[in-house]
Formats: sequence, C-alpha cells, structure tokens
Amino acid sequence: MQYFEVAPRTIIRADQALFTYSHDAPVAVGSIVEVPVGKKLVVGVIVSQVKQPEFEVRPIERLLDLPPIPQPLIDAARWMSQYYATHLATVLSSILPAGLTKNRRARSSRPLEITRKRTQIVFNPDQQSALNQLAAQTTGTSLLHGVTGSGKTAIYIEQAKRTLAAGRSAIILVPEIALTSQLVAEFTQHFDVILLTHSRQTEAERHVVWREALTSTQPRVAIGPRSALFLPLQSVGFIAIDECHEPSYKQEQSPRYSALRAAHILAEAHRAQLLLGSATPSVVDYYLAEQSGAPILQLPTPAVADSVKPSVQVVDMTKRGNFNTHRFLSDALLTSIRQSLADKQQILLFHNRRGTAPTTLCESCGWQAGCPRCYVPLTLHADHHQMSCHLCGNTSRVPTSCPQCHSADIIHKGIGTKLIQSEIEKLFPDARVARFDGDTVASETADKRYQDLYDGRIDIIIGTQVIAKGFDLPQLCTVGVIQADAGLSLPDYTSPERTFQLLAQVIGRVGRSTHPTTVVVQSYQPSHPSVTDGVAQNYADFYDRTLQLRRHTNFPPYCYLLKLTCTYKTEAAAIKNAKKLAATLGAEVTGIELLGPTPAFYERVRDSYRWQLVVKSSQRQTLIDCLSHLPAGPHWQFELDPSSLL
Repeated sequence: MQYFEVAPRTIIRADQALFTYSHDAPVAVGSIVEVPVGKKLVVGVIVSQVKQPEFEVRPIERLLDLPPIPQPLIDAARWMSQYYATHLATVLSSILPAGLTKNRRARSSRPLEITRKRTQIVFNPDQQSALNQLAAQTTGTSLLHGVTGSGKTAIYIEQAKRTLAAGRSAIILVPEIALTSQLVAEFTQHFDVILLTHSRQTEAERHVVWREALTSTQPRVAIGPRSALFLPLQSVGFIAIDECHEPSYKQEQSPRYSALRAAHILAEAHRAQLLLGSATPSVVDYYLAEQSGAPILQLPTPAVADSVKPSVQVVDMTKRGNFNTHRFLSDALLTSIRQSLADKQQILLFHNRRGTAPTTLCESCGWQAGCPRCYVPLTLHADHHQMSCHLCGNTSRVPTSCPQCHSADIIHKGIGTKLIQSEIEKLFPDARVARFDGDTVASETADKRYQDLYDGRIDIIIGTQVIAKGFDLPQLCTVGVIQADAGLSLPDYTSPERTFQLLAQVIGRVGRSTHPTTVVVQSYQPSHPSVTDGVAQNYADFYDRTLQLRRHTNFPPYCYLLKLTCTYKTEAAAIKNAKKLAATLGAEVTGIELLGPTPAFYERVRDSYRWQLVVKSSQRQTLIDCLSHLPAGPHWQFELDPSSLL
C-alpha cells in the first residue's frame, strides 16, 4: 500500500490544506485524483508521497486519465499559498480548470484565422544587443525597457524561437484579452504551435486548451492574460510579460497574486528566462531590478529607423478660447480629425471613463442622482436611456424632473465614452466609428474586431484604457486625449504614476512609421509633472521624481503594504470594528505604521459599509504576522502588496 498527501481544490478545513490517502499501487506526484471527503468526492492533486501514518486513512477513489501536473507548477502553487497567505485549495482552483471530471468529446483547439503572410524580422542594433544579453543569460529575470514602437514583440518572437529550438515551451502574457488577437497575429507569422487561452472562452474551450498543454509532446507557445501562466506545459524555457506595468497583472479576487511575482517563481522552478517588457515600467519593478542587479535591457529608439516623431500639442482646457466649435473637443483636435479623415487615415480618441455622463443633477435645488445601495453618482447611459451604478450594476430610469423640488431643470454633466461617440457621429456622420470600453458587447470587443482595426476599416476609434496600450495600428494618424488629468485627483499614491503611464502609452500608438502623425492632449492641469513627462514620454525624470516622493512618504518600493477592509451592514459596526483592530495591531505588533481606520474610497457598496486600514512595514513577514489578529468570519478581507489603495 502506498500513501500520498493530496491537496483538494476545495477548502475542507481552513487550517489544513493537505490530507493523506492510500492507493494500492505507485502514483506519480502531480497526478489528478478524486478523493472521498465525507460523503462527497472532490478533485485534488497529489503533492508528495509519505510514509504510512499512524492513523487510518481512506483510499483514493479514482485516478483521472490525465498526465501528472508538472512539478514546477505545483511548486509555484505552494509558494503562492504561502507568500499571499491564501489557502492552497483557493490557489489550485485558479490553476486547475473547472469541470475536470466531466466527460468531454475529444477535439482540438480551433485554428486561428489570421490573414497575414509570414515575415522575416530584421533587428536594429539595440534589438540585437538585447538579444545578445538574453543569449548570455540562460535563466533569471530581465527587464526590457523599450520606448513605444521599439520592437519589443520582435524580441519575444526571436527568444521564443530559440526556446522552441531547444525543445522547450514559451509563455507570452498580455494585460488585456483585447491584445491577444494582435499578439496571436504577430506570432502566427512565425509559429504553428500556439495555444490561446482567456476567460472569454467557454469552459469547454478552456479545458481543451489546458488538456492540449498537459498532453502535448512537442514544445508550444502559450498566449493569453495572466491565467495563461498556469497552463501545465511540461518544460517552460521562456516567459515574457508584455506591458508589465499594467495593474491587471494583479488579481483582485482571492488568491490576490501578482502574475509578475508568480512568473518569477515559476521561471525559477523551470530554470527558465523571465522577461518583463514595458515602455513605462512600474517604479517598484524598475527599482527592484536596479537593486537586485537584474539586467535592464534598453531599447531607446523606435524599431523603424526613419520613423517620424508625432507632433504633440497640449490644449489648456481652462481656456475656453480653445473650444470655439465644441464644448469638450478642442478646435485643434477637430482640425486634426478632419485632416485625417480627408487623408483616409485613422483617429483614436482616448478617455478613461465610460458611459455618457457621470453626474446627473437638478439645477434648481442641487439634487444629484445616486445609487441607493452604494451612495455613488449614477452614470447616464443614453444609448439605453437609463442610469447605472458602476459598482453594483443597479439601474434606474432617467429622471425627467427632480424628485425633491419637482423642477424639470435636470442636467447631465461630465464626459464619458458614449457621449464622445454620439458627438463624433453628429460632427462626422460619414465616418465609421467604433467604441471599445467595459460596455462593449462581447461580439464587438477589440480582440474580435482586431482585423478591422488593423486594416483601417474603422475610421475613428473611441475607448478607455482598453485601446490605450499595446496596439500597433499602421493606419493610425491622429490621437486625441480628451482629458489627460482625469485620474490625478484620485486619493491614491499610484495616481500620478498611472496618469503618466496611460498618457505615455496612448501617445505611443503613433510615431511608429515614416508618415507624420499628430497628438492633441487636452488637460485642465497641463503643467502637472505627470502630464508634462507623459507627453514627452520622459520616463527617467518621472522615475527619479517619483522615487524621491515615495522615499519621503514611505511608500513602495521603500516599504511593504497590507490593505485590510471590513464590511458591515451598518456604518457604526464598520467603524467600531475597524477601530478595534487598529488598536489591537498598534498594541500587539511592532515595526508597523498604521494609516486609518478611514472609510474606503467606495465607502458603501451593495447596502454595506466598508472601512479600511493600511499597514506599512519594512518587513513583509511582519504584515503576514498581522493577519493572525484578523477576526475570523466574512467581515474582513485582506490584500498583501495591493496595486492600489482605492
């Protein structure tokens, strides 16, 4: 009789993740099994073989007809559980696909429909230097800092070719599902062994891709957002994380892991290379690379040698003389749009707020339409003629009169992407306009319409950050930023960095070719350092200034953060319990700095009140020790290394 420790993908006990079971024959570590728990059968993974215990154990019910999960993936899962103080079952539920025990028809993943021909990449001296440095380092983490349009994707492709030639697989991560089509289009010109996975696929489609990865006898190239990191490829030699600065690489639900940190551990376990690529790396990642001595590969020039830098014009939104034709589309922007349409070239209009108008109020008494569950302003969606809460999804009819004073003077203020679309369609009725944001229907998303974007069949592109990063559109000639400083007022230490990154990235959509391009940036704070550095794409100055501020205020990379949030049905209970925990931590734990308790940025969500504490410490283990003082039950949530304090 053989004995094994099994990790179920369902939480059985909060304080225990591994359980011992027996089997009458040897079983490989990593095998997926069904084991009895009470009267139920649950799926689990064998993580180790052990000696016969002193207590009686139950036998493994069934071995699933699948090869074992690779050991590096098991090691990464156990590390995530420990590092993020999360139950191993929760981690495994993110790594293993749903429906493993279902009987499915045998089929392969769908072929990818790409219309472009294969091309030969020619590297410039900067790219060749970066590749030479990667060739000299067979394992470890490198940071690829290249300006927008410098050919980072070509580096990923070449490094993936080298990896496959050595008989090992490659994983390429993107921050948004919208970018998968573009990357697949690029990689399909060079590879026939691509696996694409993302959350918009059905459960059956994701299962097919996962099974192909597990059973494949040849090296593969896996592409997708952060979940693609956990495809069970047998031998991984190269992992690339494109646009590594994006906060979407931090999962917001448990397990709240960073794909960058998890990729580092997985690469170590596979003895693989990890490459983090970005034109605007996060201040924390760049600092860590400098301090650890990790290679920082520079691509300071565009990949196209004779590319023309865009003509950038900053429009001061406080001066109404700049808006003679339209209230929020400046004269300079409208002139550029007309010229681009006349030249049959594309225009991109960026604004990081969806909907039609974020504020609806009464001019007579000041009443404002708000969500009765969350106490936040309702956003007007004129296309559906309804008001919507972007927190809980609550909807209501658009008011025609004030419910308090009964005045008919209801106005809608602010700018959203739907309002921009409706105004643009009025001004340019013959133009083909498309909007990409969180309200776009599934069949019209950027990844589904990528070929239309690439081929220029859309004249004016309107969208939020979904279209601000990563896209390479050869027909694009004009970029308009409707309000560059929209995120600067958010009460978060990362707000200036996020504003700089978005602005630098959206400007980087042009200036990649030999034809002249134009950028018009509208801002109420045109002299703010984040705006001026973003417009100039001046990463060095922004990095130095931000580091000085973070050192002065003691924020990452000079400390670790823990965000604690309590949720109660009454405000009094939320305040009382937040204060109680703050007092306990202050008295019981040394080496910490407490911020709060304060109301969360969204204080009320779905009829519940939220208060939060932020704990700082120079030692991450100290923050994990704080979690032992967290009251049991559903009222408290924690997040280690939060990407935002909002």
